[in-house]
Amino acid sequence: MKNTALTDLHISLGAKMVPFAGFNMPVQYTGINDEHETVRNGVGVFDVSHMGEFILKGEKALDLIQKISSNDATKLYDGKVQYAYLPNENGGIVDDFLTYKLDDETYLLVVNASNIEKDWNWISQFNTFGVDMKDISDQTALLAIQGPKAAEALQSLTEIELASMEYYTFQKGKFAGVDNVIVSATGYTGAGGFEIYVANEDVKTVWDAIFTAGAPYGIKPIGLGARDTLRLEMGFCLYGNDIDDNTSPLEAGLGWVTKFTKDFVNSENLKAEKEAGIQKKLVGFEMIDRGIPRHDYEIVDADGNIIGRVTSGTQSPTLKKSVGLGYVNNAFTKEGTEIYINIRNQKVKAVIKKPPFVK
Repeated sequence: MKNTALTDLHISLGAKMVPFAGFNMPVQYTGINDEHETVRNGVGVFDVSHMGEFILKGEKALDLIQKISSNDATKLYDGKVQYAYLPNENGGIVDDFLTYKLDDETYLLVVNASNIEKDWNWISQFNTFGVDMKDISDQTALLAIQGPKAAEALQSLTEIELASMEYYTFQKGKFAGVDNVIVSATGYTGAGGFEIYVANEDVKTVWDAIFTAGAPYGIKPIGLGARDTLRLEMGFCLYGNDIDDNTSPLEAGLGWVTKFTKDFVNSENLKAEKEAGIQKKLVGFEMIDRGIPRHDYEIVDADGNIIGRVTSGTQSPTLKKSVGLGYVNNAFTKEGTEIYINIRNQKVKAVIKKPPFVK
């Protein structure tokens, strides 16, 4: 199992460690509910250094990205971030990822930890453009400082004007005395905040500075457990749960990052699928009756007929009720439609609700 540059620190802080995507990662420190509330209402720090980072460099870097990405990367400007997915050739999704435009010939792609090798091999096979590709995942640490107090808590550490940064933009500069840090107004919690990319050898310095600066704001370390409950309250997809090699991006609601104004991997087939119309759709739902929906539980109608399956579910710490995501047949996708989750052979009532569940 791999460690991040901060694994020993997490252990010393009393984190409960679990294997995740081949890494030894902190799942919780003080408890998921407490950590969740910290991020929703204040500020917390995730070590997400397990994520993958690739640098694509060269005159044709944009051409390669346009080929492999579902989104239109010509819309990017220096300092802009874009969400997209890598379509496979069978109508599914290799991974979802972020593209950072550093300059006209240099791009940073950020991919999921479990897919680093898979994505690298996938992108490499389309690199007929002579693009210089570098996998910097093992040298790069990533901290996500999330919550409504993040900008205020971090401002003393940098000259970058954090509060005025637009969502999905980034700046490169000095942070906590360290040069060349990428500070990105992104995150996976819906609570606002930043993601900080820094070299492994500098991450402990940056971590310590963040916790000193954030102390008056009640800053805390946050584990992957709360990361999951936070993203689910927003209805954000998790690769491996809600989307994978066999799920249609159009059924998954990713049409908004599928740009048919250009040619990309499997674009013709996806266009035909869109024109033919999809048969099922990824929806959000809230439980009406008590019960926690889990990955792969059956979704049924009032008569017990299977109409879909749960992909993600949890007890929402904010709402004090269970929420989930799942694919259901088209006839059941309308907001307000009653459905049932098959939990231990019991039909447990739920209702279709459009995410985010927490505004």
